[in-house]
Amino acid sequence: MDKVVEEVEKTKKEWDEAYSKTQQHIKEIQEYGNSTMEETKNKNSLPRLNGLAQDGLALLNSLQFNLDLLAPQLPNDDEVQSAKALLKTWRSQSQSLRMYLRNANLQAKDNMRKTAQKERELLLGGGQESTVRRRNLQTKAGMTSAAESITESLRRTRQLMVQEVERSTNTLMTFEESTGVLKKAESEYKGHRSLLSRTRNLLSTMQRHDVIDRIVLVVGFILFSCAVLYVVSKRIGILKLQRTITAAIKAGMAGKPELARKAVEEGIKQGQFDGNVVPNKGLPLQQPMRDEL
Repeated sequence: MDKVVEEVEKTKKEWDEAYSKTQQHIKEIQEYGNSTMEETKNKNSLPRLNGLAQDGLALLNSLQFNLDLLAPQLPNDDEVQSAKALLKTWRSQSQSLRMYLRNANLQAKDNMRKTAQKERELLLGGGQESTVRRRNLQTKAGMTSAAESITESLRRTRQLMVQEVERSTNTLMTFEESTGVLKKAESEYKGHRSLLSRTRNLLSTMQRHDVIDRIVLVVGFILFSCAVLYVVSKRIGILKLQRTITAAIKAGMAGKPELARKAVEEGIKQGQFDGNVVPNKGLPLQQPMRDEL
């Protein structure tokens, strides 16, 4: 079973016990004063009974507070709604007990007034019974009043201590909640800080890569341009030589060897001037030329 459910069940059991005891104390208050003064003083005094009833009501309020805290923590919605309905019922019962306590005190005062009137009639009457009763009342009156005053003082002290304990408990719970929130905020801040650090490192790496890529592109473009220029210059020189030799061959075939020799010499000179063709190696003009392009 879940711990929250166990606490709720424990709270319900404590409520039933406290409610029953408080009802019993209020009933005793209501019946207080029906017997004679001596029999009444042998029982709990009225202030003591009121103190016990007030303590019971304070305990019931504390149990209501506990249930109010535990209700939202239950596992499912049905149990949460049931706990809230039970809490509403408890509040109604607690209010009824307070009304019952007030009416019981009024009834007790009325009973005491009637009993005192009967006692007065007996004291004012003659006889040995009246004399003994007067003596007993005189000897016990001082002790009873002193005991009642001490009991009332202790009851007030106890109520103040209970209130202080409840207030301290609420303060501690508030501190615990605040500590949890601060720890959560601190963990989130640490996570964001590490994320920002990684992002900063990634941005620096991307900037370095961008610079390197730019340099590589510029160098590649320059090398490519040089290669293109070299190829174009070579190609132009070879084409000029090819046209010159072709013209010489055609002139030789047409029966004009002088023009052919002159064209070949001009082509060789042009090739030597451009520096893009193979120099003359003394090859005979009659050797057939092959276009290797």
